[in-house]
Amino acid sequence: MIEDDASENDGATQPTPRMLQWARNSAAYRLARRMMSRHELAQAISRKARQKYQDIDPGVVALLAQEAVRFGEFMGAIDDGAYAEIKSQSAARSGKSRRAIAQTLARKGIEKELVNVALDEIDDVAAAVRFARKRGYGPFRRNAADQRQITRELSSLARNGFAFSLAQRVVEMEIHEAEDLLLPSP
Repeated sequence: MIEDDASENDGATQPTPRMLQWARNSAAYRLARRMMSRHELAQAISRKARQKYQDIDPGVVALLAQEAVRFGEFMGAIDDGAYAEIKSQSAARSGKSRRAIAQTLARKGIEKELVNVALDEIDDVAAAVRFARKRGYGPFRRNAADQRQITRELSSLARNGFAFSLAQRVVEMEIHEAEDLLLPSP
């Protein structure tokens, strides 16, 4: 059956109604399973269309991806602004830096303005403290650290996108100060 659909569209520059319906169904299936950005959905549909329909015209693939994104937006399942907000808040709660979050969202195809809006509420200090808590760095260390250990902690924080001055502040922080930063404000 797939061969019939693919063969009836060989060399065509427009997708068949059946292909468009497949794109909508595929989008509905993917969006029901997890939140996606426009870019992620378009990539997923394009990749699957190239697998499903052999020798498909790249223009038809683009139209199928466009139809899937249009359908997702029409159904209210795609909103890049909400996606950026939710993903950035979640990443910050898990100890990711603003820089790392921005890079991740950019890879997901989120526009720079939406990324900036989503990052407005992210506190890098609290995220760095969460990262330190997860790794047992700074105030969450079990044993006294030598200079080598402190250097490793600073390096790890820097590799994860935190500024050196912030990393130094977190590594030298007292436990009560770190815990105060993690407590929600009343």
